[in-house]
Amino acid sequence: MKPFFTLLSWVLATAFPVHPVMANSEERTMELKSPAFGHGQPIPEIHACEGEDISPELSWSDVPGDAKTLALVVDDPDAPGGTFTHWVIYNIPAKAEGLPEGVPNDEILENGARQGVNDFRNYGYGGPCPPGGTHRYFFRLYALDSKLPLQPGASKSELVEAMEGNILEETDLMGTYAHREK
Repeated sequence: MKPFFTLLSWVLATAFPVHPVMANSEERTMELKSPAFGHGQPIPEIHACEGEDISPELSWSDVPGDAKTLALVVDDPDAPGGTFTHWVIYNIPAKAEGLPEGVPNDEILENGARQGVNDFRNYGYGGPCPPGGTHRYFFRLYALDSKLPLQPGASKSELVEAMEGNILEETDLMGTYAHREK
């Protein structure tokens, strides 16, 4: 029976390779939280386009000691046209412990962080706004070993390219939101 499990392990490892960051999952300690919603829980309307459309408060812990900056991407993989990006923010100082509720949609924040352009074609945060049904919103936080050479207004794809080879650790928080019929 042992050769079967060895073969099965090889097939699974080949078919579903482990992301390099995830390879040492038992070593992952960085955590992302929000007092507004728990993992897998509904995002309050205040943070959606049907509410005040302000970013939720976020906090994180256990950032790797050698991290220089952090980056955050928020996207909706359930959007009808494919993954829709709601927030791109990078060069957050590694010593930061979170972001307050209602981060202004400025190109450069007081702490030096830079905001990219979301798929609404705006700087900063654009809240959940599904056309129907319940969608998932992934808040992905990346600890990076360097400051990224990106100007304000970078797209998610530009950020992903700039982060390549610089990610020390990543974590996520997923919230849901359902379109409200008025």
